Amino acid sequence: MMYVCEIQKRDVLEAIKKKSMHTESIINSEIDRLVKSKLVNEDRNTLTDIGRDSVRVVLAGGVFDIIHPGHIHTLNAAKKLGDVLAVVVATDETAVKMKKKRPLHTQEQRQELVNSLSMVDLCLVGQEGDIFKTVNRVRPQIIALGYDQIHQEKFIVEGCKEIALDARVARLQSPIPERSSSDIQREYGESIHGI
Repeated sequence: MMYVCEIQKRDVLEAIKKKSMHTESIINSEIDRLVKSKLVNEDRNTLTDIGRDSVRVVLAGGVFDIIHPGHIHTLNAAKKLGDVLAVVVATDETAVKMKKKRPLHTQEQRQELVNSLSMVDLCLVGQEGDIFKTVNRVRPQIIALGYDQIHQEKFIVEGCKEIALDARVARLQSPIPERSSSDIQREYGESIHGI
């Protein structure tokens, strides 16, 4: 939770109170313990280098215009690779470049959809033109690619080296690879826009 709050620039105490049933004194006591253990900085809101190294962050990304079982399986598999699953939703412009058509949902709507999935800890809208700006912000230990993502692993590994990030790339498989958002949209055609 602290890592997510740090990325989102949110107050840790308020976020934990909102998400848990713990009292403020219990939360403060736990934060005190983490400060004494040198996992949390004296500001009580950010992780130390040791604390950050103790959290395994997995980064996944995509358009996520029509959420389907393949997305759910892939994101669940990505979450199993670490402690925190951060997901990057493509900007509207990037989505058009990737899919050759405008998405049904805006980037903010797609972010809200992905953020509502239980396995997702953090969802960000990507930055136009350079995926490594977002990668550098998140600094994951693992970058998870879906079975159909065209990103080449070598490109990602090389880009990570340029930002001094030693992240490994994991290629995930889907149990239903024949079903994609594009297939669903093709099957339902224009009628899907009326939903």
